[in-house]
Amino acid sequence: MNKIATSLALTFGLSALAVSATAVAAPQDLGPTLKKIKETNAITLGHRESSIPFSYYDDKQQVIGYSQELMLKAVDAVKAELKAPNLQVKMMPVTSANRITLVQNGTVDIECGSTTNNSERAKQVSFSTTIFIIGTRLMTKNTSGIKDFPDLAGKNVVTTAGTTSERLLRKMNEEKQMKMNIISAKDHGEAFLTLETGRAVGFMMDDALLYGEMAKAKRPADWVVVGTPQSFEAYGCMLRKDDPQFKKLVDAALTKAMTSGEAEKIYAKWFLNPIPPKGLNLNFPLSDAMKALYKAPNDKPFE
Repeated sequence: MNKIATSLALTFGLSALAVSATAVAAPQDLGPTLKKIKETNAITLGHRESSIPFSYYDDKQQVIGYSQELMLKAVDAVKAELKAPNLQVKMMPVTSANRITLVQNGTVDIECGSTTNNSERAKQVSFSTTIFIIGTRLMTKNTSGIKDFPDLAGKNVVTTAGTTSERLLRKMNEEKQMKMNIISAKDHGEAFLTLETGRAVGFMMDDALLYGEMAKAKRPADWVVVGTPQSFEAYGCMLRKDDPQFKKLVDAALTKAMTSGEAEKIYAKWFLNPIPPKGLNLNFPLSDAMKALYKAPNDKPFE
């Protein structure tokens, strides 16, 4: 290299290196999830098939629901961030049993359904700002005589496999020696069918999901939700761990929806008005816990 070339290299080399470093760092600054979405021009959303009214199929096999609408707010934020208005949105059905694994291994970029944020799960995945707060209760036939959990002693009880309700029910059975026969169904629809066909006298699950199952029953008036809540739980959208950039973007989108009043309108649509597929109304009023959440969104679990 001659003196002029050396001089030019010394003069401009640092600047060129800086530009080069910025160019290399830029995609990494997005974090792994946004980087993957940008490179593939696609985002994969994890959804439930029968978690009414959060995330479920309508009669045209389209995914609809409260959680689904909020997840689409996050998708809009991703499109804006990446300047990718034509971003492909892929839908992936998940179950209670496989949803964490599918987020962990990158098959699903974000899952919004009816997933409880707790400290145990937080070791495996990250959670967004809370989107819903529920209490775990019981659904039973209005003629069953069951008013609360102690009435289940010695009886068949159903819940959905892989849920917090299943864990709580098994713990209660062991600690209080209630001799319940606990049936684990693959999803909420199957659990309600077990109840409806008389193979169980009670179905333990999150209260909002119980109202959802009631709304699609053959005879909704035959069923009641009873019992002292065994836990309060915060639903969040699941994201891969150690990706603060993606979490920040998702949280900001959800927080904006909540504090602007938009989330409350979405709530009214799904919980206080007739919903597909049968046009039934859950009549599930906005709780004080939900009102507080909309005023001050946070991602804190109850346990």
